[in-house]
Amino acid sequence: MIPREHLGTAPVPGGEALYLYRRGRDFTIALDGNDLMSTRMSGSEEALADMSCDRLRDGADKGGGPHLLVGGYGMGFTLRAALARLGPDARVTVAELVPEIIDWARGPMAELTAGCLDDPRVELLLTDVSGVIGGAARLYDAILLDVDNGPDGLTRIGNDRLYSMGGLARAKAALRPGGILAIWSAAPDAKFSRRLKESGFAVEEVVVRARSNGKGPRHIIWFARTL
Repeated sequence: MIPREHLGTAPVPGGEALYLYRRGRDFTIALDGNDLMSTRMSGSEEALADMSCDRLRDGADKGGGPHLLVGGYGMGFTLRAALARLGPDARVTVAELVPEIIDWARGPMAELTAGCLDDPRVELLLTDVSGVIGGAARLYDAILLDVDNGPDGLTRIGNDRLYSMGGLARAKAALRPGGILAIWSAAPDAKFSRRLKESGFAVEEVVVRARSNGKGPRHIIWFARTL
């Protein structure tokens, strides 16, 4: 058995620390003994990008290409999948709260990162995605949220405001007409589904597998379209 090597620790503002581990060629980011993300399970994070791109509104590529907001970076699975699907005129803004996440991406996980943060279509913001959303008006064709463990926050209580009625109203205001709010979650949440509908979105809930081979735990992605 190859031992698990601790590579780094990252404090989370208002929350518990994150830990980066490596075992052989596999990386894991953990919180308080719980594995939050792993290079062994990338399927649902990639699906967040692929299925969002499938749902981009007709004409989203007019006027310079679609503009997506991704929060947060994680291990970059969602960002890389989006870049692979989008054309040269697209823009992707990435909001990541924890600077060490980006340091790890450019450092020990540089091979996995594969230069995606240096793609000319990408703008990286080291800040809370909720503030980015709150400061935007009809700016994005899609907002892709893989923050915390989904609506049931795990890493920091401040993430809850993203999924509140107020947070959903701000996301709706930040989207262009017909835009998509896509939210990843480790588990179903009936109350959150109702909250999305009560916020005036047309809601689609999709079950996806954690692994890219269609196996592993079931995760949830909500696709909420502005009307």
